Amino acid sequence: MSTSASATERRGIPAAAFVEDVQTYLSQLNLDVNSALAFLQERLQQYRVVEMKLLAQQRDLQAKIPDIEKCLDVVATLQAKKGTNEAIIADYEVSEGIYSRARVEDMGSVCLWLGANVMLEYSCEEATTLLQKNLENAKASLEVLVADLQFLRDQVTITQVTIARVYNWDVHQRRLRQGSPAASESPAASES
Repeated sequence: MSTSASATERRGIPAAAFVEDVQTYLSQLNLDVNSALAFLQERLQQYRVVEMKLLAQQRDLQAKIPDIEKCLDVVATLQAKKGTNEAIIADYEVSEGIYSRARVEDMGSVCLWLGANVMLEYSCEEATTLLQKNLENAKASLEVLVADLQFLRDQVTITQVTIARVYNWDVHQRRLRQGSPAASESPAASES
């Protein structure tokens, strides 16, 4: 009999069923061994595709978090120098590998790149609030993503074990069918 995993689905990722009794599993699904193996292999491939997407999202978030933290540090530095009337000389990246030097005198506002060719000007306080919110959201998303990846890895393992159990059950059944006459002859052969 097959038993369901602890969760039936997690954020669109279907749970794999652990198969205790292969014969009951096959009869419940009304499948032969080859069809069941094909279904399980297809499910395994689907899990692999989802895993690739989740890993890409994880890499993006892991790169985004340090960028947000760096922006928070820059805004904090600007806020610290705000009342001193002291100019800051800063090197900044214009594009990849190209830097320029700037003299920043008015530190009352900052421009934040929001993506999709959009940049908005914020006061330092608003920028800090927005960046902290973005950092919290990114960290929370990363935690959910890590949990999703763990759930997915568990489903991959269960599916691989199920494939092995179905295959081994089929091999065992074939040997029983082929070995029935040989099984009755083998004790006589061992006595001589």
